[in-house]
Amino acid sequence: MPDLTLGFDTSAAHCAAALLSGEDCLASRHEEMGRGQAERLVPLLEELLAEAGVCWRDVTRIGVGIGPGNFTGVRIAVSAARGLSLSLRAPALGVSITEATQFGSKGPVLAAVAAPRERVYLEGFRMARPVSLDLHDLDALPEGLTEPGLTCIGSAAEAVAQRIGAAVAPAAFSPAEAIARIAAKREVVAGERPAPLYLRAADAAPPSDPPPRILD
Repeated sequence: MPDLTLGFDTSAAHCAAALLSGEDCLASRHEEMGRGQAERLVPLLEELLAEAGVCWRDVTRIGVGIGPGNFTGVRIAVSAARGLSLSLRAPALGVSITEATQFGSKGPVLAAVAAPRERVYLEGFRMARPVSLDLHDLDALPEGLTEPGLTCIGSAAEAVAQRIGAAVAPAAFSPAEAIARIAAKREVVAGERPAPLYLRAADAAPPSDPPPRILD
């Protein structure tokens, strides 16, 4: 059997995973959920492996969504990937959600992923004018985003396309399958581990109580 790549993501309100054998997707799951990813992720992965008729030791590479997205969700997936990488002795590679969103597309693409409070994560691919990954207010998008043949893809694609006059297209792959396909072909760098990709401050406010006094 060719090398097996396990990809998964919990950066948004879902728990998603896919298993690839070479170019073939052996199994895929996508469960919508606002919370509970920490408890659901490993059982879901085990169900995925069982469905494909393989076991943990058959996995040779791991791909994980590193965000940007939900803080807790990103940490859950990245921590799981690191732990599995150590236990399975398989490399883990991080993939941004915007890269996964546009994977498999052609021509100029603006990946648009919804963020809280009427904001959006944007990143351009194959565009004449480079658009680096950043967080923007939907009603205050940067000027000059539109160009001939531009397509918006992602959970906020329609909202962005309406504002800039671009076309909309669906993603070619589910998030987890795209992550797995990217990770399967990405070069492994020795000692490099996936890390969360954050572009905004945490929603949780710091505690207002003073820190405890440490006694000698």
